[in-house]
Amino acid sequence: MTLLLKLSQLIDWLNERVGKSAFWLVLIMALISAGNASYRFVFNDSSNGLLEIQWYLFAAVFLLCSPYTLQKNEHVRIDVLSGKLSPRGLAVIDIIGTLFFLLPMVVAVLWLSLPLVAESYKIQEMSANAGGLIRWPVKILLPIGFTLLALQGISELIKRIAFLAGRIDDPNNKEKGPTPEEELAAAIAAAKAQEAK
Repeated sequence: MTLLLKLSQLIDWLNERVGKSAFWLVLIMALISAGNASYRFVFNDSSNGLLEIQWYLFAAVFLLCSPYTLQKNEHVRIDVLSGKLSPRGLAVIDIIGTLFFLLPMVVAVLWLSLPLVAESYKIQEMSANAGGLIRWPVKILLPIGFTLLALQGISELIKRIAFLAGRIDDPNNKEKGPTPEEELAAAIAAAKAQEAK
């Protein structure tokens, strides 16, 4: 069990780094969006490439932050049910949900997405829009994001089993630390302070 808990910590570390790095994509997306809107207003022109890069970045944020969201226990729950369960009951529900819903869904998406990504790369698929972007870089986010989600599901499974075995504290207790929005604001403030030096 100790080795599995170390594996869980490694997965958590990886997905936390990926998730926190992907936060910056939100800022980049907002800057591109504002720049494109300003350009369109001033010059009455727009770029399909800039619009598509916003979609690509949104896809990256969604797919790369989903494992981090699961890790931080911020995913959607049905509070009517989960609010009435004991911590042990909730851990059992999480194990069942991970084994019978999350992991099979992730495997299915991976199985179906890999041929699409391979074909898109092989033919160097381009957007049908004039000035659009190449498609395989955004499509490759599917297997990457879902692989990270599968790993995080395995990590959560290990933690729930360890909790039921009395090896760790309740993993469903939410941290009382800063929210992701507060973390992003603090990181931006720190970067600005570093630039000011």
